[in-house]
Amino acid sequence: MHVVTRPKLAFWTDAEELECVSYLPEAPNVMTFCFQSPSGALFSFDPGQFLTLELPVPGGSIYRTYTVSSSPSRPTSLTVTVKAQPDSIGTRWMFDHLRPGMRLRAIGPGGNFSIASHPADKYLFISAGSGITPIMSMTTYLYDSGRDMDVVFVNCARRPSEIIFRERLEHMASRVNGIDLKWVIEESDPYNPWTGYKGFFNQLMLGLMAQDYLEREVFCCGPEPFMQAVREALIGLGYDMERYHQESFHAPLPETELVPDDVTPDEESRAEIEFTLSGVSMACAETDTILAAARAAGLMIPSGCTMGICGTCKIHKTEGQVHMVHNGGITDEDIEDGYILACCSHPLGHVKVEV
Repeated sequence: MHVVTRPKLAFWTDAEELECVSYLPEAPNVMTFCFQSPSGALFSFDPGQFLTLELPVPGGSIYRTYTVSSSPSRPTSLTVTVKAQPDSIGTRWMFDHLRPGMRLRAIGPGGNFSIASHPADKYLFISAGSGITPIMSMTTYLYDSGRDMDVVFVNCARRPSEIIFRERLEHMASRVNGIDLKWVIEESDPYNPWTGYKGFFNQLMLGLMAQDYLEREVFCCGPEPFMQAVREALIGLGYDMERYHQESFHAPLPETELVPDDVTPDEESRAEIEFTLSGVSMACAETDTILAAARAAGLMIPSGCTMGICGTCKIHKTEGQVHMVHNGGITDEDIEDGYILACCSHPLGHVKVEV
């Protein structure tokens, strides 16, 4: 009898580039780019996590952080859905130049804004604009499980035509019980009557959309003023904010100060950073960051948010002390192993890092 043996599954790591295989317009100034592994490896990540892409724009590569909009339950490809703002550089380059067959270096996945980190029986997903992307990943993951789900999905957009993934979400909601879609718009599209919610998200809307909101785990993503309004609405209604989770790359989360906690950088004190892999030493003030000193020395450390959120600039420190204040972009285990975030680490005296 002939026995067929299955090849061992390989999973993608960021040591391998991503190959763009397609792109799809989603809404005005919104595009989804689909990637696969050139080696055929599968993708493994938590729904809601992000990647940092190295984009070869004119003048030198830049790093931009994007949430993965696809679900790990569909592991043969990976998508990011990006919105180009008027001042976009990296995203605009993607719109104009990123095409099938091109390959990009990526760092990640990272982040803990995920239902995998906060499982619950009932969810309330609230998003605005492109903040829908991690919520889409989590909803697709729940949908693909084939199990019963209980999700109230709230998305706010300027107009109905600007609701990202609207058709896909309505299709999923038509196939299962447990996805309750609530769209909120600021204004209607011309000649297209709108009968849903209109205005800005508020406490009254929340009570109408999900009367049992106190029983739900809340995930929120969008511009900081929007998330602030959501937080204030929930706090005013007595919601347990320990069950509130948000994701944003545009404004710092509550800061966490790390060791050494009894020393702070002094503008008058001098420090020296030795970049051991490059053979370069750089004198600076203790108030300078490792990232700023590296750039001044002509060295490139990949960085994304520059606020200690995304973790792109993680490097290994082999000697010395730094004062690091971060916003969730590095784990306690990484810190114990000697890693720091260059964007928010200040050298204290003589420091050696592997750059």
